[in-house]
Amino acid sequence: MDTRSKHQPAAEGLQRRSRPRESGEGAGSGPLPGVGLTKRTSFTLPPGVPLDEWSRIGRQIDTIAASSSWWLGDWLIYGQSQYPDLYKRAVEQTSLDYQTLRNYAWVARQYPVARRRPALSFQHHAELASMTAAEQDQWLDRAERFGWSRNELRNRVRASRRVNRSGEAGTDRILKIHMTVPPSQKQRWMRAAASESEQDFVNWMVSVLDNAAAATLRTATPQLGG
Repeated sequence: MDTRSKHQPAAEGLQRRSRPRESGEGAGSGPLPGVGLTKRTSFTLPPGVPLDEWSRIGRQIDTIAASSSWWLGDWLIYGQSQYPDLYKRAVEQTSLDYQTLRNYAWVARQYPVARRRPALSFQHHAELASMTAAEQDQWLDRAERFGWSRNELRNRVRASRRVNRSGEAGTDRILKIHMTVPPSQKQRWMRAAASESEQDFVNWMVSVLDNAAAATLRTATPQLGG
């Protein structure tokens, strides 16, 4: 009987074997002490792991962690395709949660491999999975270009939907913006409004915001078009 069962994944006990240094690869002789023992709740390294090897291991762990949702999603899709009558029983024999796997697989199905962005997380993609492919690509382009976190992307999408709903409801709604700024800054803005355009302060602010929005959209449109 395999005593590891659900408490120790199949990867447990697998060791990362070090490779001997090539001649001229660095000072010292003999193999690197790069053997790591993985368990479900720990990763143990022996003393004396060189800094560059320790750093490389960390990068590899990060890659595995970031990729695991994609891998599990694709894994379940494969099982559903190849073993339609048996895959559920196979999943039940693992410690994996079937509903979580289904969620991963659903997201993975929305993105062919060529459209997945390595610079963005699985969670970025999941936020947009219910959109059309064109909308997904637009938002992924923005998130990648501006370095948005998953939460920032979510907030931007929600804000965009609120604006769209307001626009569909009619054009008679008025957006009120309350700002608190230092008096010196307000005076500077008012002087700029009077000297540059001879407009009143509020109209000047609106025109400045409109111009900034137009410039941003002109810059972003080619990027979003792919």
